[in-house]
Amino acid sequence: MPPATLILTAIGLSMDAFSVSVCKGVTIRKKKRIWAILFGLTFGGFQAAMPLLGYLLGTRLQKYIEAADHWIAFVLLAFLGGKMLWEAFHKGEKEELPEQPVSAKELLLLGIATSIDALAVGISFALLKINIFSAAGLIGGITFLLSALGVYFGAKLGEAFGKKALIAGGVILVAIGIKILLEHLFY
Repeated sequence: MPPATLILTAIGLSMDAFSVSVCKGVTIRKKKRIWAILFGLTFGGFQAAMPLLGYLLGTRLQKYIEAADHWIAFVLLAFLGGKMLWEAFHKGEKEELPEQPVSAKELLLLGIATSIDALAVGISFALLKINIFSAAGLIGGITFLLSALGVYFGAKLGEAFGKKALIAGGVILVAIGIKILLEHLFY
């Protein structure tokens, strides 16, 4: 696979993680650098690990993974987006945001939800005999960078737009889940 194609694949795979980072970033007011690193490490780590796992699974479990991956991503993103919307409508406009905008469990669930498509890419990399370690490293690195930038961008939006940004973030998470589901059901 040409390097440019691999870079574009990595950027494409990282777009869900970037979008989720922006959406969750709207709730961050303090310790932006720490949260940017945590999101980057989590999303980058999952995006690097999933192609490796897919590569190892090869084609043995492909039909089982592809049968459920979109449902898992949809449920996780819809739940977390719905939670953001609930918080936006049940907390006062002036209410201080929590010190911890996302729990460790939520961050791990988001990492899984945004990287399931990378599992399928790993399976295809096995079929194409691509060097999985350099590919996974590139995918993880690009996702780390874009996720960290997404947190900063989201935090700026949150500061500027407050509750409206939180509502938009929740809607976007649900929309990403629906998009993933529809892509797998109809294409």
